[in-house]
Amino acid sequence: MKPFLLLGTRSEDDAADDEYAGFLRYSGLAPEQLHRVRVEAGPMPAVDLDDYSGVILGGSPFNASDEVKSEVQQRVESDLAALVGRVVEQDMPFLGACYGVGLLGMVCGGTVDRRYGEAPGAVGVSLTEDGRTDPLLAGMPERFHAIVGHKEACSVLPTSPGAVLLATSPGCPTQMFRIGRNVYATQFHPELDADTLELRLRIYAGHGYCEPDDAERIVAEARAVDVDAVRGILRRFVELHAH
Repeated sequence: MKPFLLLGTRSEDDAADDEYAGFLRYSGLAPEQLHRVRVEAGPMPAVDLDDYSGVILGGSPFNASDEVKSEVQQRVESDLAALVGRVVEQDMPFLGACYGVGLLGMVCGGTVDRRYGEAPGAVGVSLTEDGRTDPLLAGMPERFHAIVGHKEACSVLPTSPGAVLLATSPGCPTQMFRIGRNVYATQFHPELDADTLELRLRIYAGHGYCEPDDAERIVAEARAVDVDAVRGILRRFVELHAH
């Protein structure tokens, strides 16, 4: 089969490698089936979308709504926006996790701002009526827990092309949406579990996601709930689009 492409933007090697390992673990892909490009490391190489079964965008320390952006962030955002624009135009299979909501929302004309940021932790997510019938979410329970942690969110969905709301939560109305038939973004992290959340909190201590003294409690609360159901999204994405 054609490999999938993982786009990463994390400059910390341990965070980038752990993210890659999480997508491998829960998608069921082997390393040779998931080609990784770290966009923060240098200009994005030419990408022929015909070479891939689908594209996955990982999370990021960057925010589309940041008022001040470094040169690296501006380049990353520009490179990714150009690629995502092609993805949307071709309706290429795409799954953006966390940062994907901000980037896809920005590219497609939605409103991305700080109104619905969520502190790190496991939250309850509910499928909408459209979510309950969406092919990617087949077999998912109507309510499940997932790990989040973000400063921004999509407060108004893109209208051109129209976005379909698939999942929501009390603290963040847009937890997942779809554009076209194959382009998806989740605000939650389908690749994260409690162990990787603990590592993430340690790596990004001092970045404003939570107080350092709260990390132990956040991880304990994440361990106390079942976040296994959300893994099905990654496995299903691969099953639907591997070719």
